[in-house]
Amino acid sequence: MPVRKPPTARQRRLGAELRRMREQVGMSLTEAAALHRVDKTAISNTESARFGVSADRVRVWAANYSCPDAAYVGALADMARERSGSNWWDAYRDSMASFMLDLVELEHHAVGLRHVQITHLPGLLQHEDYARAVFGEAVPPLTPQALDLQVDFRLQRRALLDRTEPPRCSFLLHEAALRMLFGDRNVVRRQLEELLKQSERESVTLRVVPFTAGGFPSAGSSTMYASGPVRQLDTVQIDVPNGVTFLDSETHLTNYRAVLDRMEQRALDATHSRDFIRKVLHEL
Repeated sequence: MPVRKPPTARQRRLGAELRRMREQVGMSLTEAAALHRVDKTAISNTESARFGVSADRVRVWAANYSCPDAAYVGALADMARERSGSNWWDAYRDSMASFMLDLVELEHHAVGLRHVQITHLPGLLQHEDYARAVFGEAVPPLTPQALDLQVDFRLQRRALLDRTEPPRCSFLLHEAALRMLFGDRNVVRRQLEELLKQSERESVTLRVVPFTAGGFPSAGSSTMYASGPVRQLDTVQIDVPNGVTFLDSETHLTNYRAVLDRMEQRALDATHSRDFIRKVLHEL
């Protein structure tokens, strides 16, 4: 099996799930190799995503590991069928950071997205002028060409919401994000109007956490919880200074579900959140 280009986060996740499946039954690489009738380096390279894997092989290995969850195995087989080069973000592979490509691939395959934004408004809901103002604060400054590229890429992500069956999206926005001035007041006004418009989508739920709600867990970072086709394939994405980090251990998933649930308990409901955004808009 040929060595592939540097794997994407989704390809690494598939390999990690195959490793997790093997380890759950307490099987060593040597034992798995004998059972699958392959060299153990082939298993190691597949689990580390250095080699690709076919959907048929995923099903055979899952059967050999006695995995009882047909939906989980089916979702992994679907991941194995995916091929790079056929999605809109592939055109940016030579010009965008790999973590951004991994992020949009995660969004594309999710059945649901739960966002928490503290100081920036969500990329999926950003107006062009607001996005340009956000990227205009980059250090070191972006060239005009690089700035246009970043803005274009961000706007392309918004097409996710226009799909026939878009993922269910829940956005928790802190009041700080609503009041942060990226660009001038006219830019922020247009952005808040855009939020109100997007909140009318059936697939979008937008809720505000006001300053008066007090503190909450993970207040220092933005978070996205992406629901996979099965719960085992959920993923948490958090912003870090140099990009993003993806987390998928059961402990992380459980903890972040609790974090989001607690934050939702402190947020205004959807109707009062729209009223709050209109209030901030009026004050600008």
